[in-house]
Amino acid sequence: MASNAVKSSSYKKYDIRRRNPNPRAAALLVIDVQNYFSAMAKPILPNLLATIRLCRRASIPVLFTRHCHKSPADYGLLAEWWNGDVILDGTPDADLMPDLDRRPNDVVLDKNTYSAFQGTRLEEILREWRVEEVIVTGVMTNLCCETTARDAFVRGFRVFFSADATATADAELHDAALKNLAYGFAYLVDCEKLEEGLFGK
Repeated sequence: MASNAVKSSSYKKYDIRRRNPNPRAAALLVIDVQNYFSAMAKPILPNLLATIRLCRRASIPVLFTRHCHKSPADYGLLAEWWNGDVILDGTPDADLMPDLDRRPNDVVLDKNTYSAFQGTRLEEILREWRVEEVIVTGVMTNLCCETTARDAFVRGFRVFFSADATATADAELHDAALKNLAYGFAYLVDCEKLEEGLFGK
């Protein structure tokens, strides 16, 4: 998978639907903010940390995912697609970045494909928590974040997708993902809009 520096770009032109998250029914998903992706995650880290802190302040549970592979049996098509470049469990690349604002009771789910729902307990956990909405952050905007957001939508979860706490390999891919998600799957938010939606101004 590509791990070059990432840019987060403006999303206002795609901001076509408006709604505020319901803190009593929401969960924050922090997707794959791992050492492997540190080059693209570092530029958005202030916004990501601000988003995590806003959600904690609103009593919204925070759930982290790690993309990793335990053996060639779980590579699927990813090894072919990325020419054998996979994140191996147990290596430093697979670890979550140490700068994340994590707490001991935060759930961390391992996954081995783009969607955080595929082959994990994510949906089961969200249903147990009576979650109806997810706020999606992390990397990569157009791969794991977008696929998870689309999957959440088709499973009946209302999706809020962060434009400034997600990142990917280049601005065009980021913008394309935001445009697609805003058209059919998710309400777009940023730190400012999220704070206003959760706490007013």
